Amino acid sequence: MPIHIADPTTTPESLAKASEEYLIFYSSIVNGEMWCPDCLAVEDLVKNTFSSEDAPSALIIYTGDRPTWKSPSNVFRSGPFGVPCVPSIVKIKNGKEVTRLVDQGEIIPGLGHLVQS
Repeated sequence: MPIHIADPTTTPESLAKASEEYLIFYSSIVNGEMWCPDCLAVEDLVKNTFSSEDAPSALIIYTGDRPTWKSPSNVFRSGPFGVPCVPSIVKIKNGKEVTRLVDQGEIIPGLGHLVQS
């Protein structure tokens, strides 16, 4: 399945209605690339994992530039998925979180197992 990109006006509440199986929270793109080094570190792995025809569906949500993301009032820090850091990958089913991986320390070794579960 292809990786989809969330509309910039997407709200945390609307993500519970997403048709994709995985939500991928990344830092926003600033000056041509994501500002978060951890997001850059997992980007190729995420693309390779979710880009094939038989891969599960995924939705990328860009959480804001650095000052926007670092603000405690960032909309993605609360709501149904309460994202503590980027990158974060949340597996959902019927609009509810099943499990998640956060930061490159969990994503790099755990993404393959996550999509197989």
